[in-house]
Amino acid sequence: MTHPSLHARTHPGKIAYRMAGSGKAITYRELDEFSNQAAHLFRKLGLKAGDHIALLMENRLAFMEICWAAQRSGLYYTAISRYLTQDEISYIVTDCGAKVFITTPNCHEQAKGLVDQPGAPLLFMIDEPAPGFRSFDKEAIAQPTTPIADQVAGYDMLYSSGTTGRPKGIKKAFEGLPIDQPNPLLKILCAGMCGMNADTIYLSPAPLYHAAPLRFNMMAIILGGTSIIMESFDAELFLKLVEQHKITQSQLVPTMFVRMLKLPDEVRKRYDVSSLKGAIHAAAPCPVDVKAKMIEWWGPILIEYYAGSEGNGVTVSTSQDWLSHRGTVGRPVVGKVKILDEDDRELPVGEIGTVYFADAPKFSYHNDPEKTARAYNARGWSTLGDVGYLDGEGFLYLTDRKSYMIISGGVNIYPQETEDVLITHPDVADVAVFGVPNDEMGEEVKAVVQPHDMAKAGKALEEQLILFCRSQLSPIKCPRSVDFEAELPRTPTGKLVKRHLRDRYWPKTG
Repeated sequence: MTHPSLHARTHPGKIAYRMAGSGKAITYRELDEFSNQAAHLFRKLGLKAGDHIALLMENRLAFMEICWAAQRSGLYYTAISRYLTQDEISYIVTDCGAKVFITTPNCHEQAKGLVDQPGAPLLFMIDEPAPGFRSFDKEAIAQPTTPIADQVAGYDMLYSSGTTGRPKGIKKAFEGLPIDQPNPLLKILCAGMCGMNADTIYLSPAPLYHAAPLRFNMMAIILGGTSIIMESFDAELFLKLVEQHKITQSQLVPTMFVRMLKLPDEVRKRYDVSSLKGAIHAAAPCPVDVKAKMIEWWGPILIEYYAGSEGNGVTVSTSQDWLSHRGTVGRPVVGKVKILDEDDRELPVGEIGTVYFADAPKFSYHNDPEKTARAYNARGWSTLGDVGYLDGEGFLYLTDRKSYMIISGGVNIYPQETEDVLITHPDVADVAVFGVPNDEMGEEVKAVVQPHDMAKAGKALEEQLILFCRSQLSPIKCPRSVDFEAELPRTPTGKLVKRHLRDRYWPKTG
């Protein structure tokens, strides 16, 4: 385990990152020099170890360059989804306490709301800056290419949506570690389980602002490999790139498997994927038949893990594990899995309860001590709120997910935020939002609305509500369809019994 700055000295001309579409690339030497220049700029702007920056940009080389600059400056770096609204972006930038915000011309529309906002951070743009933004490139390249004097490891601080509607930053405690201190979880997954090393040619198909793509892209470079970054995912292009670059490892979500399996047979057979040694997947449950078909196609190289951005524990399942324990998400490699009932008592093998991790890394939700406290029990064990059971060999099986969290294409969506918007519409008396099956995305967002006047229920109101929601939230959080009910099921105390609605849309099991 090491740091790209060392590889820059031993293999300066080796490609660190290459964009799949444009072919633009950066060598280890260039990555080291630019990240040093940007680190000097951060110090010149007054940022010290433990401070925050935020970035909003499409998949491009600058994304990784800036993250490495922050990492060696001791900064927290918050990557923001391009698909959030101006209000959502503004909230995250304010909440994380970013002192510098960096974006690109492609993201100007979403970022322009920060200009003239009271208390806004220093605003920078890559390439040609728009009004109100400074040029990050020009100011950075005027700085020295040598390391700053006070290098110390910084961390990502990414946001996970909360059930209360506003996303929460997951913050690792600042420890003042050296910049080459390895992440033990990534070391296990990438080097240990997936065989990544200096010979790795890694293919990154997902948006870099998500936790796993960002961290895996950094790990590939820590190990001295080369990462090919797709501007956006396309099923056939993925296969073409595997053959073209002789890709050895990749990290995917089940939706990508579904899209590749839906390609015509002649297209799938056109490309040689035999160079693949490891395909890591997580973020959403993988349907059993989809996983079985992928193993049949690619061989037993799929590695599944269960973990959250919180980093409080992880289970891993190899293809061999899965084939003999179909449906498992594996055994713990970080922390110990405990299954507890509602009274916090440990349950025996085979009994379903809440999944906790014991003897695992600690985490906190930024600016939300109450949510942090709810994630822990009296023994200091932490949970992501998932439900499952252990078998006699210690393999974990998940039977449900955080209360009605929707996972669509590997993206977590919390219904409360969508419900909070829809209930403000004048024609809505009550609303429930939940996930329903979608063959490609795993789940899609469904809203069931109790209108003030049932006579208005119909296609016109459905379209109106979807547009109303999209005017305030990212489209991925908005319902694909709306059904209407004269009355939603609530208990005498007013609690919505969402399961009674949701279960109608899901096939019966068992």
